[in-house]
Amino acid sequence: MPEQDARPRTVLGFDFGLRRIGLAVGDTLTRAAAPRATLPVSPQGPDWAAIARHVADACPDLLVVGTPYNADGSPSELTSHARRFAAELGRRFALPVVSVDERWSSLEASQALATARARGTRRRKVRKTDIDSTAAAVILERWLAGEGGER
Repeated sequence: MPEQDARPRTVLGFDFGLRRIGLAVGDTLTRAAAPRATLPVSPQGPDWAAIARHVADACPDLLVVGTPYNADGSPSELTSHARRFAAELGRRFALPVVSVDERWSSLEASQALATARARGTRRRKVRKTDIDSTAAAVILERWLAGEGGER
């Protein structure tokens, strides 16, 4: 849960996947998040240099990683991968890392993007990379709203 201190904190969110990782940035003052980028994941793993550039650019105080679970709340095939990714983020960047249940974040992101396109506020076609970065914003907004907290 976000701490209620006087200083606003910048937070970088991640929608972890084995093919792509969506990123979003937000802060504890506005409690809003914005999609930032989607990074490809190679067979060798995440592009740590690209992640480092985004961390350096955002200067976050905290990292939030979406942890995938099955619909019934049990761990999914990706849960352990996401937890290892979160642990590696903490190790590499010496920042606190929290996890948030990311169930249905991609569906929520897809629906939000489709709605924006239908309203005409989004002109270009929705791509998978758009969904991933928007899902990262959904995950981050969940944390900003008080969900999550496991490390």
